[in-house]
Amino acid sequence: MSQELEIIDVKVGEGKAAVKGALITVQYEGLLADGTKFDSSYDKGRPFQCVIGTGRVIKGWDQGMMGMRVGGTRKLAVPAHLAYGERQIGALIKPNSDLYFTVELLEVLTRDD
Repeated sequence: MSQELEIIDVKVGEGKAAVKGALITVQYEGLLADGTKFDSSYDKGRPFQCVIGTGRVIKGWDQGMMGMRVGGTRKLAVPAHLAYGERQIGALIKPNSDLYFTVELLEVLTRDD
């Protein structure tokens, strides 16, 4: 995998765009390079919420979610240095793991809302 974040819009949304500092609500699935699923909001039965662009989530998400519009689906191929780097996370995510996400953007809330 390259050292660059790869962003593929599977479906471009029509709604509000994700901007720095926005609270986003997403459904997502995270896979390792070998296809092993390490996390999924679908499996948890509820969407995931986070503030984007402020370092609350991995850098690959902070960068990869910018400009995505509500209703869209995006694939993110996140190189290790934009994910967890040299840290081991849980049993499945080994140090220097590239991570692959499919993310569906459900809602964007900004301070104006």
